[in-house]
Amino acid sequence: MPELPEVETVVRGLKKALSGARFIDIEQHRGDLRTALPKNLPARLKGRRIEGIKRRAKYILIALDKGETLILHLGMSGRMVLSHGDKKPPGKHDHLVFHFDNGVTLRFNDPRRFGLCDLAANKNLPKHKLLRALGAEPLEPQLTPAFLAGIFKGKKTSVKAALLDQRLIAGIGNIYACEALFYAGIDPRRKAGKLTKPQWAKLAPAIKKVLRAAIRAGGSSLRDYRQASGELGTFQHHFAVYDREGQCCPGCVCDTAKTGGVRRMAQGGRSTFFCPRKQK
Repeated sequence: MPELPEVETVVRGLKKALSGARFIDIEQHRGDLRTALPKNLPARLKGRRIEGIKRRAKYILIALDKGETLILHLGMSGRMVLSHGDKKPPGKHDHLVFHFDNGVTLRFNDPRRFGLCDLAANKNLPKHKLLRALGAEPLEPQLTPAFLAGIFKGKKTSVKAALLDQRLIAGIGNIYACEALFYAGIDPRRKAGKLTKPQWAKLAPAIKKVLRAAIRAGGSSLRDYRQASGELGTFQHHFAVYDREGQCCPGCVCDTAKTGGVRRMAQGGRSTFFCPRKQK
């Protein structure tokens, strides 16, 4: 599933291409994705102007005139594909195709249909069922060592599981939790509530460092993800531990034939990758 860096990269591409544009035609080719699409969506969007595009956690929020916001989520395999002067018929998985007055076409392509789309009044966004329980944004100034210590206080779950809890911190997924814990030197099995002050001091900047580096690289393209331009992200070429079982980690001086290198284990039904020699 696309995580914060991938969604942020898509949002930046959409902002560049669509800020101030108006919807002139909307093709809807099915009635639902993960959930039912909003009723009369094409008619409700036609003629509306985009006033802003931003990200909240892993959601894309497109602010429209008349006080409403289009909420989009990419799910497991969803893609936002931008093109100019596009006259091609919709592809098999192009469930929504948006045409704009500046000549841009945006296709919401989702083979597995785990994405979603909703339309909500701006005044209701803070209490919207998709957004109301989301935790802190990890790239905001509030994510400090003291903040992490506070929200994880007393937590008996592993620090890896705590980082994935969207009610605590919004947007971090499996890839970037593994990477951040490596750079912080923290064993992913440690209980979140038992971390020390020096460990919090390392983890907060490590989270920001990894996410910012991934955004600069356009995200990580492992399966379906592409930027809105169609380009692949490149951060997968810079993973320290994720998907590197048995390999050396950055700065490794070990004999990996003896140590086994980066290890993989299952946590909460997901693969965790870590270096047992550097993460304590």
